[in-house]
Amino acid sequence: MKLNANRFDGEALNTKADENLKSTHMTLEIPDSMAGGRLDKVLSNLLDGYSRSQIQQWIKSGRVLVDNEFMRNRDKVAGGEHVVIEPELKAEPSWKPEQIPLDIVYEDKAVLVINKPAGLVVHPGAGNSDGTLLNALLYHDSTLQHLPRAGIVHRLDKDTSGIMVVARTEVARLNLIAQLETRTLHRQYKAVVQGLLVAGGSIDEPIGRHPVSRIKMAVSTRGKTAITHYHVIEKYRAHTLIDVRLETGRTHQIRVHMAHIQHPIVGDRVYGGRMNLPAGCSDPLIKTLQQWKRQALHAHTLGFNHPDDDSFCTWSVEIPHDMQELILALKKDSASV
Repeated sequence: MKLNANRFDGEALNTKADENLKSTHMTLEIPDSMAGGRLDKVLSNLLDGYSRSQIQQWIKSGRVLVDNEFMRNRDKVAGGEHVVIEPELKAEPSWKPEQIPLDIVYEDKAVLVINKPAGLVVHPGAGNSDGTLLNALLYHDSTLQHLPRAGIVHRLDKDTSGIMVVARTEVARLNLIAQLETRTLHRQYKAVVQGLLVAGGSIDEPIGRHPVSRIKMAVSTRGKTAITHYHVIEKYRAHTLIDVRLETGRTHQIRVHMAHIQHPIVGDRVYGGRMNLPAGCSDPLIKTLQQWKRQALHAHTLGFNHPDDDSFCTWSVEIPHDMQELILALKKDSASV
């Protein structure tokens, strides 16, 4: 799918003015594989973050041109059509700005690169209506209220720390989503897993909802393609420090895949099961492992083609102090043997 977004007047988006965000337009080409589908359904499949009812309203109000012509929601597409959309972007009234500290690694008019601490929820949801990264972003930049999910295009679990990117304009948001879909957005993690991995490898197993627990994911033949690459950094007596690269981005992907190969992430209470204590390990290590309260998973590197000029940019952030202490305890225990 070819996807682009620009101002109708050809000017760059101005994130300091709310009204400018309302005049964004998007262009895309309908894939041949979607020939025969209803226009509203096809567009809802292509445009992440917008509901089908919202897209139907745009079509009905004349905000959608297909090969320079207006169509109805139920009209069928042939594939290959050029579509221009002038979306009506509205603020989400339930999202409230909150003065929550942000560790901003980089920012410009198009993107924000954030180092998220463990314990911070990314997006409001059941049981987390406020105090999230989204609320903090709205305080930092109020114009983000006009973007779906306030510009958040990918997430980190609450107890996973590390780097992530947020779009500040609709142009950037659609561009980054396209990079996620084409697997060109580069994401690397460090993780401490239970057990000794002999060597690195790849896990290519589909992931879907757990058949019993709706809060969990699982390897499933009915799931979506999920590919994880990993290599060994350092081995300890009963644990391994690994570097992980995501090729796809499914919910809980690293956690599910590592548990699937019987090497769950240390501290993962959802997928990890019982903590693995090395036989005869030191008292300091026992105490460290018993007090460890989150999955030992950190997103350390992020790279993508910048939406403004397509130049490849990359950023890295250090492992947080708590995870450094965990690794140090494992090293000391291994050295004591």
